[in-house]
Amino acid sequence: MAARRARDPAPPLLVACALGIERLALRGGGRRHARGGADGAGGAPGPVTVLRTGMGPELAHRAVSDALRDGALHGASVIASGFCAGLAPGMHPGDVVVAEETRGPHGTTPCTAPEALVAALARALPGGTVHTGPLTGSDHVVRGRERAALRATGALAVDMESAASLRAALAVGHRPVAAVRVVVDAPEHELVRIGTVRGGISAFRVLRAVLPAFHEWHRSL
Repeated sequence: MAARRARDPAPPLLVACALGIERLALRGGGRRHARGGADGAGGAPGPVTVLRTGMGPELAHRAVSDALRDGALHGASVIASGFCAGLAPGMHPGDVVVAEETRGPHGTTPCTAPEALVAALARALPGGTVHTGPLTGSDHVVRGRERAALRATGALAVDMESAASLRAALAVGHRPVAAVRVVVDAPEHELVRIGTVRGGISAFRVLRAVLPAFHEWHRSL
């Protein structure tokens, strides 16, 4: 009986991101754990799906909802990931933000075991900078005074999809949820266009390295 339980597959993990370049980084950092590549036996992580949702909260909500209604993702844990804009002075591209909660127009979503993610990311990114705090949502790119106004609410970073993705995940059913974002744009380092990430700046390299930490968090649950 014990041997049979040891072979039972672990629950799946859904990693949701908005952009093709984010999906490229996440998939490139963990191809051997891509969906269908790991069966979860012997304590290994379960199958992973990296879902490109499209940009903005509405597309993210719809894509995550539809994905989780697929029987193959029954009971999946969900991580919203990709790039974000840092709000705090002193943040740099390549810094990682682990959300303690996500905030959006429909309320606040607490994240599951953020401290476990911080510890896992410290091991995956030795020497990297990891921030923890509230992650707020927006339906547009945030600049200038609006960035300062969001910082005044206590938010650490802003993106367009995390809050909607986690809200959609919990609407389908109770599950572990988290949000991990890599700063690509900060108060002293504003990014003119997302395409410059393709040149190999630090945010892309860091995003390539986070998937093992996601697996470790997933296993810890």
